[in-house]
This record gives sequence, structure tokens and C-alpha cells, in this order.
Amino acid sequence: MAMWPDPAENLERAAARVRDAARSGAQVVCLPELFHSRYFCQREDDAFFDLAESIPGPSTDRLSAIARELQVAIIAPLFERRAPGLYHNSAAIIDADGRIAGVYRKMHIPDDPAYYEKFYFTPGDLGFQVTETRHARIGTLICWDQWYPEGARLTALRGAGILFYPTAIGWHPQERDAHGEAQRDAWRVIQRSHAIANGVYVAAVNRVGHERLADTDAGIEFWGSSFLCDPFGVILAEAPPDREQILLGEVSLTRIEEVRRHWPFLRDRRIDAYAGIDRRFLDNEP
Repeated sequence: MAMWPDPAENLERAAARVRDAARSGAQVVCLPELFHSRYFCQREDDAFFDLAESIPGPSTDRLSAIARELQVAIIAPLFERRAPGLYHNSAAIIDADGRIAGVYRKMHIPDDPAYYEKFYFTPGDLGFQVTETRHARIGTLICWDQWYPEGARLTALRGAGILFYPTAIGWHPQERDAHGEAQRDAWRVIQRSHAIANGVYVAAVNRVGHERLADTDAGIEFWGSSFLCDPFGVILAEAPPDREQILLGEVSLTRIEEVRRHWPFLRDRRIDAYAGIDRRFLDNEP
């Protein structure tokens, strides 16, 4: 999706895209990270806290009605207002009966130029979860989470067959020519590696468009390129970098079983030898 300045317009456009996807046969539909608004974390501004809403709240109410009508599950990534002064970058997982079946709160929060998320979001406290929906057992992580193998592993170990990564990632315009393709390639590779290492499908769902909060801002050129890959990292469907598209792909539980039988990474894990993985750094300890 491309996002517009008016949150109400973004919600209605998202609702229309969900309808279009369902008409094309989709059973689980994922929207991009923070789809309700332009990506406001490009700068620190107290006024942007007004964009946050509760879960359940207006956006989940609107999408829950559509999920129930169309019998689809919807992943709705939102700026969550949990309490006064307490906010999360979250995703509500709405099942096909319109019920909120789960909430995931982004665990890894970046703080980089034009990605000042630590100003807005408290790190998640619900852990890495799996949500049972009518159509699939899914895991939802969010954007910066996609660079961390630990989150993918723990979600897969809890039984997810698909890892969804709603995302808002793009180029700083001044860096695109020098670093752009390498950055986007790294983004693809790390997520495909999660699929391979865990024997699961991975769906990365990005936004598109050049978003500037003011005329004087350079902004961010979001690179789209949403994709679905199978448990061996094979790209099954990929969207273009520069325009909106409803991307459809088919997930097969048989394929998960097939790949895991022949590449039994979960079987051969040395869980007795991983002491220290919960440490920040081992400082050359034996």
C-alpha cells in the first residue's frame, strides 16, 4: 500500500484492499506496518501520539466487521495506545469470525535517522507468539524484528507455519544510488534465511511511495517489494518496488512437511549446547 495523510482515508483504502484480496481467494490478509498513517517516526513530535488508538478500537472494529463478513483472517498493524503515555507498535490478529484472536507487540525497536521509533514505542512485552486462526497457525513479527533469527526461531518453535512481517522499510533518498540495492537484497536474504532455517513460509508486507512529513524533509522512499517465500526460501510471489499490488500466494502444509523431512534442522539442533544465547555478549568466555 501507499499511505496518505488522512488516517480515515487509509483505513477505508485498506478495507477496500482486503475486500479485493478476498474476492481473489485470499484467506489470510496482512496489511503493512502502521498502515493507518504516513510513517511519522521520521521525526520526534509529541503531536503524533494523537494517531494512536486502543486495541480493540475504531480500526479493529472496522476490520473485524469485514473479516466476519468475508470469512477471512486479517493482520492489522497499528499504533497502539495501551494507557496514557504508554504506546506500542502492534499488530491485531483478527480471525475469520471477527474476533481479535491475538495481539503482537513489536519486540525490537530501532533508533536510526528517520526511524526514531524509540521515541514513540515501548518494546513489546507479550513475547513471540503463535495465533491459531481458522485458516492457519501464524506468527506475526514487525519490521525491525525481521533481522533477528531468535524471534523467527521462537515463533516457529511454537508451531507457526507462516511468519508474517508487516514492514515500513525504504531508502534515504540520498543513499539510494550507493547502497539501495545492497540494502534491499540483505532484507530479502535475511527473511528467506528465516524460512529455510525454520522450515516455514515467510511473508514480508511493505509499503510503497515517497513519504515526506514536510516539504523541507528528504523523506523516505519505501521500496515495496513485498514477497512470499516457501520453507526452502523459494520466492513464490513478489510485488514491484514502485506501485501498490495485492500479492497472492498459496501456502501448503504438505510442503512444510516435505522440506522438514529432507532438511531436518529442527531435529538436529543441539539444544544442550546453546547456553549463552540469552546473553548480550560473551566477552570471550569459554
